[in-house]
Amino acid sequence: MTDTILEVSNLNAFYGQTQALFGVDLIVERRGITALLGANGAGKTTTLRAVCGLVRSEGTIRYEGSDITRIGTAAIVKRGVAHVPEGRGTFAELSVEENLRLGAYTVDRATQTRELDRVLTYFPVLKERYRQQAGTLSGGEQQMLAIGRALMLSPRLMVLDEPSFGLAPLIVAEIFRIMKRINEEEEVSILLVEQNARLALELADRAFLLETGRPAISGSAAELKNDEGVQRAYLGY
Repeated sequence: MTDTILEVSNLNAFYGQTQALFGVDLIVERRGITALLGANGAGKTTTLRAVCGLVRSEGTIRYEGSDITRIGTAAIVKRGVAHVPEGRGTFAELSVEENLRLGAYTVDRATQTRELDRVLTYFPVLKERYRQQAGTLSGGEQQMLAIGRALMLSPRLMVLDEPSFGLAPLIVAEIFRIMKRINEEEEVSILLVEQNARLALELADRAFLLETGRPAISGSAAELKNDEGVQRAYLGY
């Protein structure tokens, strides 16, 4: 049996009376990277929000073997799930240090300091900007700060929504290189939503494709890269 950290089965999600997801299934393998692909409006962000308990959902979400479908966002975070939302969500008026410490607000100061040292080894530019107001950082630096803040939780699963959005290709390549290091060195599993399908499939082990809130194709990243329909619609072949 596959060693999975996250299993989503027959997931439906709702905004008020409007249904946004219809029977979505996906898995994230332990220490693996799963990419969730699809066009704008396909339901990718809603899937992440459902996993993190941020929208009303039906179905089953199992994390490390336990049903977390209805336990609430705070409990999900405490179990080791870190969410990096679309748009980065940095606190613009606070410093880089303050933003990072907020990511570990539930632990003592000594543990925060230890986690800070670890995060800053992955993102040395944040060490250079340590006392700087977060709102004055570049877009790429703010994205690094958002990922670093999530890493402060010592997560076992990191959920990232469009980390490349609005960034220059060189910055995107650096961020994805660091994400791969975090996955390998910290053994953090990753569920990634990414509009750049080519980039996502290069990073991921597995991939799932959504179309209008419904599951379309799933398999290994290599299988989806070689699928003619995916190539035409998402890879520009």
